[in-house]
Amino acid sequence: MDSLSRWDEESARTIIATARAQAVDFLGPDGEIATALLPILHELQKRFGYVDRAALPLIADTLNISKAEVHGALSFYHDFRQTPTGAHVLRLCGAESCQATGSGRLADHVHHRHGLLPGQTSPDGAITFETVYCLGNCALSPAAMLDDEVIGRLDEAALDTLVETIRRHRT
Repeated sequence: MDSLSRWDEESARTIIATARAQAVDFLGPDGEIATALLPILHELQKRFGYVDRAALPLIADTLNISKAEVHGALSFYHDFRQTPTGAHVLRLCGAESCQATGSGRLADHVHHRHGLLPGQTSPDGAITFETVYCLGNCALSPAAMLDDEVIGRLDEAALDTLVETIRRHRT
């Protein structure tokens, strides 16, 4: 995973202004710049790993929209995070093919063996565990993604090895 920066308002303001300037201007009926919202959210998450609540009024002011509109977009799209993640993110596929080959059993295993439910980050900050709908790796079900690497044909032993390796090498 790329090294993330710690949240700070000055960097957020710079990201928001830069993304706003690069967005294609499309003024809505109330003068809002609708096309800049998602690029701003993406850039903030890229930099910090999540979109801090403190960014909502900054974005709203910049785009002349309400904080509720910013929050609506942030909460609607499941790929945006509103809290920091662990040093590594493990996503387990839950689509039909992976379900049929045991992804539910693997999710239960992560919970019982490693103490993580989907959406949780380990107390040591090493790993965030998530379930996702599809990773596009059906031929190698059940599949997972560790940071940006797709892993197929998982079983409990392989999953344990992943989690234990992450915990040994926290960065």
